[in-house]
Amino acid sequence: MSKEAFFISHFGSKHIGDDGAVVGNYVYSKDLFCEDIHFKRAWMSLEQIAQKSMLVNLSDAIAMNAKPCYALIGVVLPKQFSHAQLTELARGFEAMAKRYGVEIIGGDTTAGEKMMISITIVSTLQGKALERKNAKVGDLVAYTGKLGHSYKGLTRLLRGGSLSKKTRFIRPTLKANFVYKSAKYLSSGMDISDGLSKDLSRLLKESGNVGLHVKKKLPKRLLCSGEEYEMLFSFNPRHKQGILRIAQQTRTKINIIGHVARKRYRCVCKEHHF
Repeated sequence: MSKEAFFISHFGSKHIGDDGAVVGNYVYSKDLFCEDIHFKRAWMSLEQIAQKSMLVNLSDAIAMNAKPCYALIGVVLPKQFSHAQLTELARGFEAMAKRYGVEIIGGDTTAGEKMMISITIVSTLQGKALERKNAKVGDLVAYTGKLGHSYKGLTRLLRGGSLSKKTRFIRPTLKANFVYKSAKYLSSGMDISDGLSKDLSRLLKESGNVGLHVKKKLPKRLLCSGEEYEMLFSFNPRHKQGILRIAQQTRTKINIIGHVARKRYRCVCKEHHF
């Protein structure tokens, strides 16, 4: 058992286990974004850091088929930050929040040696919640977009290079329109934040320790590319044409990788969290 799973196992709430917690018609989600773990300040402007931290949190809400409404922001900031730097950071949070119709309603600040950002998103469901636990044997499994761009960007940064502000690592593109339109046809789903293989293992475990009959073997660089924020989902084969039609309408690339089977699936990637 990973340290993350071990720690979570100490809490017995039935709401734990998805990208967000469904309570009534609301979804509550939270993610951390930490310096020297998720980013280095030399790689991104403060505005870009704020925008990406907001995007990765919005992704969790959207992956649950929920519309983000409110945000609470907690930040740990170095004491030497100037007023100009604080303004730049706030501008990034506010710009991305406004883009998705989110109101920032509070939070907390404190000083520390490195930047850490914690955001809580409060969302309203747009129909049924899209959870991890409902993939059925025989369901097709697919993901949106192209994988590997984030890993490629991270590798370039680690080697001393730089990236365009529009690259996946700097600014992920969320698939909100596709999710909201197709959710009624999907049996399970989640966003790809820790790599396709790791997140697929979570979805299949939550669905009853089922496995995947692979249609085409994917290279490890695609399976383990984290922070992609594409959608991973399953659906009954009878809904395939409807989902492909929505994908075409929303200009979303769909990749079907196999179907759920009575077997075990093993993640091929290293742990990201510890």
